[in-house]
Parts: sequence; C-alpha cells; structure tokens
Amino acid sequence: MILLLGGLALLFLAGPIFVLVVRGITTRSWEALPGSGVSQAVTLSLFTTCISGLLTFALGTPLAYIFARWQFRGKRLFNILVELPIVLPPAVAGLALLITFGRRGLFGPLLDTWGIALAFTPVAVILAQTFVSAPFYIRAAQLGFETISREIEDAARVDGASSWALFRTITLPLASRALVAGLILSWARALGEFGATVLFAGSIQGRTQTMPLLIYNVLERDLNAAIWTGVILIGLATFALLLSQWLKPPPTQTT
Repeated sequence: MILLLGGLALLFLAGPIFVLVVRGITTRSWEALPGSGVSQAVTLSLFTTCISGLLTFALGTPLAYIFARWQFRGKRLFNILVELPIVLPPAVAGLALLITFGRRGLFGPLLDTWGIALAFTPVAVILAQTFVSAPFYIRAAQLGFETISREIEDAARVDGASSWALFRTITLPLASRALVAGLILSWARALGEFGATVLFAGSIQGRTQTMPLLIYNVLERDLNAAIWTGVILIGLATFALLLSQWLKPPPTQTT
C-alpha cells in the first residue's frame, strides 16, 4: 500500500512535467521562438533574477544572522512576518507592493517628488521577485548560521578579532554552503514568480514581461512558444535544485 500510494504521488507530481518536456521535444516547439518574444523574456528574467539575488544576499544575510544569533522580544513574530510571503497568495503580494510603492501608494507621493516611478517598470519586477523569494534564502541562511558552534566565534573573540572580522572571515565561510544553497533556491523561486509581478509590474513585452508572464500571454495564440518557454523554465529550475541539493550541508550523524 505504501509503494502504491508513493507511486501515485510520484506519478502525479512528476508526470505532468515529463509530459510537457516530451511534448515540447516531439512538436519541435523551439521553432516558435522567432518573433514570439521568448528571447526577450529569457533575457529579462535572467537579468532581473540576478539583480534580485544580489539584493536578497545584501539585505537577507544580516537579517538571517540577527535571527540566528540575537535574542530579543518579538523575535518569533518578526520571523513569521519575514517568512509570510512564502505562503502568501501571489496576488496579495502584488497588491501589497502596489499600494506601498505604487503611484497612489504609501510611498508613491514621496517617490514622485524625486521623479521615481517604480510600478510597471523593470525595477518593479526585481522588487516583486525579491519580495517573494528572499524568505527562502533568509530561512536557509538562518539555519546555516545556527549550525556554527558559538565556541568557534568565542575563540576568535578571545584572540582579538573584531565583530566585522569575525563575521567576514569565520562565520560567512563556515556558513557558505548553506548560504549559496539558499540563494540558488531563492533565485529559482524568483525565476518562476508570476502573480506579484503581473500586479505590480504588468506584462509589457521587452520591459516587464518575464518568462512566466510570457507563457500566460501567448498560451492561446502560440501554444508552442508557451510550451518551449515552460521547458526552459523546467530546465533552469531543475539545474538550480540539483545544485542547491548538492551544496546543502550534510546531515549530522547521530550514534
């Protein structure tokens, strides 16, 4: 019974992906690439997700370290708020970004006085991707920092290492595998982002239309282009997951 139910679960989860890849190859879907906007969507997606990854690393690493090493009132609540975008409906995430950074949002008038418009721009794509994907990195980085023995850091402090030198030369290298694995997983999540992006950035070809948005837009008029874009996304996501699993720190052995 266990094998039967497990096999059904595997068939349900992996079957549609396998069918999509086979369909894309057998129908030569790549022939629909010229003029379909796929190349523009791929370029935009890779560019925005890379910027999103850098932003996630720069802002998420200090926050993850704070969660891992500091104790303060309301820590559990803040942790929940940071991880909330993981389970938040994508449409709600996009709406929240829009009423916060849109022209009529909370910070809209202030940004407008500086001549800055975020909504429906490539910057909005990056913000949407970062908003929904950063929690994956922060969670992985927090776990990575928590696995580092405090005795190592205390020994470095006794030897006269400053807080910044300790973090840069000891803590970061020891947690590097967990950080990179989390960053790759976060990048894969940003690559597949759809709901928050379409609400906050729109779907303008060559400007804000990422690969998931392209699939939605061309599904009815160019099925082959949608299929091949999906195959590309599957390939990139599979590679990212394989690399993330390879970099994940090995489990500790108990005796």
